[in-house]
Amino acid sequence: MRADRLISLVLLLRRRGRLSAAALARELEVSTRTVLRDIDALSAAGIPVYAERGRHGGFVLSPDFRTDLTGLNHEEAVALLTAGSGGGDPVLGLGPALASAMRKVVDALPESSRDTASDAARRFLVDPETDLLPRRTAAGEPPGDAMAEVRRAVLAGHRLRIHYAAEGREPQWRTVDPIGLVTVRERGYLLATRSGEDRTYRLSRVLAAEELPEPAQRPERVDLDRVWRERCARFLSGARITTLVRVAPERREELVGSALAVRAEEPDADGRLRLEVTFQDARHAEWAVWRLGTDAEALSPPSLRTTLRDRAATLAARYAAPA
Repeated sequence: MRADRLISLVLLLRRRGRLSAAALARELEVSTRTVLRDIDALSAAGIPVYAERGRHGGFVLSPDFRTDLTGLNHEEAVALLTAGSGGGDPVLGLGPALASAMRKVVDALPESSRDTASDAARRFLVDPETDLLPRRTAAGEPPGDAMAEVRRAVLAGHRLRIHYAAEGREPQWRTVDPIGLVTVRERGYLLATRSGEDRTYRLSRVLAAEELPEPAQRPERVDLDRVWRERCARFLSGARITTLVRVAPERREELVGSALAVRAEEPDADGRLRLEVTFQDARHAEWAVWRLGTDAEALSPPSLRTTLRDRAATLAARYAAPA
């Protein structure tokens, strides 16, 4: 596409300085004649590109020229800055390179957009190390128009009304002060306060949303990573349950992979393994053991055995009757 090529030509001249038509043609993989036509088009559009004659001549941009020709709109710039907020992949060692790239993105933004895009990116946190749930579940997404309202309220610093379906309850409208959005393990969360109390909402349970005109009551600056860690710690500290489970050796990794921690492990007399494992809560423990079928048995606490027994009895009664 010619527009992309013209942008690439300008960025090449900014980065490399003086370049001949032949050198530009090689970089852009086009003919020299095409480069000359593109130079004419840039000049006609008001881009200060000049031809310098002589043995070491070529085309050069005016030294004080700044370009907004990255083609980025505001939301695209926010997306790039948000993606770079995690510091890059430590395994590949790309942290410094990514930080440098993010600085260049900011530098290429129009002056009027630079501060707002940087501030907006601080309102999003993607895949932090800490998570509310230790297992993957279906991601789920709110309706597109609801998500757009949530984003707008977060970025504008406005209050937000959400029609929220908390688990096991009828959906209700709530007015909240949004702090930021967090994405982790393909799940999205809205971090907010409600009447001054911390609240964390699953975005998949937001049925509708409305940005309100009044300003949100929230700090002007936020360390979203720190806020997320603190909320996760509070959530997990009051909800854990330790269980004793007998499991077939071939299913051990499935059980351990869904648990928060393994406190003890020893072989059982029949060749199975006896594990003392910690789960997020009673429902989490029930889910983890139930999905292993007859390859796992919860030995304690008694309440978990009762729950699993009742669940199995209900399922057996359902299938005992003719379809």
